[in-house]
Parts: sequence; structure tokens; C-alpha cells
Amino acid sequence: MSQVLSQVVAPVASRFVPRARRFAVVGAAVLLTAHASSAAAYAREAPPRGDRLTVTVRGAGDGADGTYEVRCRPGGGSHPDPAGACAAVERNTRWGRDAFAPVPRDAVCTLQYGGPATARVTGTWAGRPVEATYDRGDGCAIDRWDRLVPLLPGVGRRVGAQGT
Repeated sequence: MSQVLSQVVAPVASRFVPRARRFAVVGAAVLLTAHASSAAAYAREAPPRGDRLTVTVRGAGDGADGTYEVRCRPGGGSHPDPAGACAAVERNTRWGRDAFAPVPRDAVCTLQYGGPATARVTGTWAGRPVEATYDRGDGCAIDRWDRLVPLLPGVGRRVGAQGT
């Protein structure tokens, strides 16, 4: 019985095993190619790592006007002080609060004018979109601006001025 079985199995196995190996090799190559192409597609479509902000400043004077890029984690960009800019936003980031939130409508603010400087910050921080505008039109707006220095330029601060 075993002799008959080996006579039947041996020719069948010799005919199918090489073909099975070829299918296995070709199948593995197809799978690897599909995996590599899907990984490459993901890399092209994946959002950039870290936080990215674009800051546009107008009316600040002293060469501070312009548009700057800031990248955090890893740091970099065209901002004059990317590490300081990232640190300023980081120290104002609190769980459950928007670091770029506007002044509440019911806030009581001093009637002091901080100058014509305006800024717009857009991008992504902590995985969330950012779209914020800043001015120095009253005490609350000045405080909001100053909390983000050096992301926003230090405006109206004079070295040696009383109280600084």
C-alpha cells in the first residue's frame, strides 16, 4: 500500500511543488510591492509631524513686520526665535483651553491703546487647527498679545521705561 501511495504521490508532488513555490515567491513579491506602495502613498498624504504656525505681523515697526513660519517638535522655520516662539505657546497651553482663544465678549478691559500692530496666526497646534487674530486695541488685547511674546513681537516695550 505504501509503495502504491508513493508511486502516486511522488509524480503529483513533483509536478505541483515547484509550481507552488513559484506561486509563493510571486505572491510574496506582490504583497511586498503592495505594502511598499501603500506606505509610500501614506508618507505622501500624511500631515507634517509636529506643530506648524504661520505668523503674519503688520504695524509693529522696528523690522518686526512680515510673515514667519514656526515649526515645533522638531523646532525650526523662518521665525527669528523659533524655540522661544514654541515655548511661548507651550506655556499658554492648558488642558481644555484654547491657547489662541479670543478675549471673552464680557471681559472688562482697560481703555488703553497699545498701538496699531496686528497679527494673524494660522496653522496647527496640538493637532488642532489655529485661526487667530490679534491687535493691541485695549488692555485685554494687549495682555493677550504679550502672553505670546516672542511668537508675536514685543511691541511697545522700551528698555529702561518706567515699570520694565
